[in-house]
Amino acid sequence: MSVPTVTELLLARAGDERPGLRFEDETCSWAEHVRTSARWAAGLREALRRDEPPHVGVLADNVPAFSLLLGACAFAGAVLVGLNPTRRGEALARDIRLADCQFVLAERKYRPLLAGLDLGGIGVRDLESWAPPNEPAEPVPAAAADLLMLIFTSGTSGDPKAVRCTHGKIAFPGAMLAERFRLSTSDTVYVTMPLFHSNAIMAGWAVGLAAGAAIALRRRFSASGFLPDVRKFGATYANYVGKPLSYVVATPPRPDDADNPLRLVYGNEGASADLAAFEKRFGCKVIDAFGSTEGGVGFARTDDTPPGSLGRPAGDVAILHPDTGRRCPPAEFDADGHLVNAAEAVGELVNTEGAGWFAGYYRDAQADAERLRDGRFHTGDLAYADAAGFCYFAGRLGDWLRVDGENLGTAPIERILLRHPAITDAAVYAVPDPVTGDQVMAAIVTDGTPLEPAGFGRFLAGQADLGPKQVPRYVRTVRQLPRTSTFKVVKRQLSAEGLDGADVIWERTGKEITYTRLTPAARAKL
Repeated sequence: MSVPTVTELLLARAGDERPGLRFEDETCSWAEHVRTSARWAAGLREALRRDEPPHVGVLADNVPAFSLLLGACAFAGAVLVGLNPTRRGEALARDIRLADCQFVLAERKYRPLLAGLDLGGIGVRDLESWAPPNEPAEPVPAAAADLLMLIFTSGTSGDPKAVRCTHGKIAFPGAMLAERFRLSTSDTVYVTMPLFHSNAIMAGWAVGLAAGAAIALRRRFSASGFLPDVRKFGATYANYVGKPLSYVVATPPRPDDADNPLRLVYGNEGASADLAAFEKRFGCKVIDAFGSTEGGVGFARTDDTPPGSLGRPAGDVAILHPDTGRRCPPAEFDADGHLVNAAEAVGELVNTEGAGWFAGYYRDAQADAERLRDGRFHTGDLAYADAAGFCYFAGRLGDWLRVDGENLGTAPIERILLRHPAITDAAVYAVPDPVTGDQVMAAIVTDGTPLEPAGFGRFLAGQADLGPKQVPRYVRTVRQLPRTSTFKVVKRQLSAEGLDGADVIWERTGKEITYTRLTPAARAKL
């Protein structure tokens, strides 16, 4: 398959008066979408300074304007920077400055997040009242390698990185998946994952565009609203990440759940039990894939994939030992299914043929060098493979967590914890989520200074730059952190101990930042 551009995919829909974009009770045709994006492109070309990178930030939910802006950037030769509204304070300001945004278009409800921040002179405008010219702009020529979007993700350093997403990196998977799943103008693609993340863009929005299907947007994900939306919009395809999929599965079942138009859902990080339960309950096919925003490695589960496996990687993807660089031997198991040769079999997933779709990080040459070494793309993900070649996830080389489908660095959370006058040392690490991914746990040292869970919760609630997903689920108070001889914290020991041990552990329950002490009985149950 040749590599298209997003511009080409949009222009192919220029005369299509069938529904292209649906949101709540609004519908616009693909032809209208293309015309509006062309007008907005004219506005961008007027507003952007030509002597600086043509980058425009968007701070918004999944509203039609997000899709129209992406089309406008494609036509204007500009770059859309997806900003995460769960980021707070200096962390959000840092993202905007790093991405060289000339200005940010923000929904009014998110403008208070930017008030008083040091944006380095970058302007902020209301997305709802932004008025582009009436005359459309002629689309500028685009190549597959041209930059179209910056999408933030977290890496091993703990600081979010802006991944360079080219026209080809967005358009190719859209066209490939649309062809693979035989989607057409008669389909409707339901997009409820946030558009500032790659899953929604490449496994949702681009798929609908390439197929000429209608794209039905949900402002923000809702487990209870999933099935009603599928029925309302007539959705035949949807994309997901693991934790939201589990939330849908956890909703109360009804006898008519399978009475819906959904034919296929596609995503990543789904738990095996949830994939099977979703298929059975809603009467559709679920295909789970492995990949990342960077795009260096990607493969999907097939019908013969064993439970718990990521699937069988392509021939150019190998599991290399992180110390020797050699290919790891197949995993061996005892009679109970326990891995007995982990030291030899667990290694890093590496694309041995090159970078794949990885186009680099924006303004981070050091991170580029860490990912792409000796002409090979290193994922930072640990895995092992059975004798049949099926791959199993084993953890991450870097110091980061995967919470509700989002990568989180630990260092920013640790810095916030150390602001508390009673906390002298802190470590943040992952403990397994009961369904999929990680939960945030912190170990803190107070050197004997009294610290109660209620006061600690109030302190965290007062930290403006602490995002909702960064709030620790569990807090362990310890006398000292385990360290190596070079004074590095041994987080793998803390993660392995989890809720075990004699230390005091607090738990946060519900959405409020309040903590209670876990009793021995509660810890044993968990």
